Amino acid sequence: MTGRLMLLDTASLYFRAFHGLPDTLRAPDGTPVNAVRGLLDFIARLVTDYEPDALVACWDDDWRPGWRVELIPSYKQHRVEESRTGAPDVEVVPELLVAQIPLIRKTLDAFGITIVGAADHEADDVIGSLATQSKGPVDVVTGDRDLFQLIDDATDVRVIYTARGMSKLEVLTEETVRSKYGISSHQYADFAALRGDTSDGLPGVAGVGDKTAAGLLSTFGSLDAIVAAAAEPGKGMSESVRAKILAASDYLRVAPTVVEVVRTLDLEKPDARIRPLETESLTAARQLAAELGLGGAAERALRALGNEP
Repeated sequence: MTGRLMLLDTASLYFRAFHGLPDTLRAPDGTPVNAVRGLLDFIARLVTDYEPDALVACWDDDWRPGWRVELIPSYKQHRVEESRTGAPDVEVVPELLVAQIPLIRKTLDAFGITIVGAADHEADDVIGSLATQSKGPVDVVTGDRDLFQLIDDATDVRVIYTARGMSKLEVLTEETVRSKYGISSHQYADFAALRGDTSDGLPGVAGVGDKTAAGLLSTFGSLDAIVAAAAEPGKGMSESVRAKILAASDYLRVAPTVVEVVRTLDLEKPDARIRPLETESLTAARQLAAELGLGGAAERALRALGNEP
């Protein structure tokens, strides 16, 4: 597979779809389907506008991996529904969305869209591994800034950023990241570790925000070099900043492992090429769409994926 590969941060998209459409959109049996319909319309728009040759819906098999929590216990802690000793963490998800997640998987599969997850890893890690190991250009579709670290002009890895809405999609390259943050995309993981991220429960270095983090990376190049400079007075770092870095030394020792997406997962490489469904499969997809009341969103997605009306 050497054509353009599109990798979907699936949960990011179906959360956006759920909150963007009314939950009065229901299947004939009363089950809400706003997230399913919205996701299909997103896929139709993305495939039509960016014309990928292959499409993978990347999945959170583990949304809060234990190995990340062991290093930084606050990691995504605020998203945990309730603390139950010995039980897996349950993510806070609206009840009307919970009912749709199995339907989303079922619909993606019926529409011929490849789903890939990995045990003990988040969708980010699946995306990181597939993007890094791809032999062709890659578009990563996400509303998560953490994935900016994957942007690489040399290998043509871009991020299609959804945070401003599907009507205002941004295609991010290395130049975009530099103009937004004053750093290279290859420094983004270090930048995120320094400034922290409340949405992921990452504390960052107290007193270090975007501007200071970008300035430090501009001066020293990497988090390792910043930590090394802080350990030696007179290495071009102000005493106040030096004190902040030293105070956060335990956090900074483990933060990169938590923030950096895994790029080395040994994943199955399914044939994810976009192509029309066989007649029997297309009939089954349309039957499922009718059962779920997916309306025009289903047909728009099927047409975008190369199927005849």
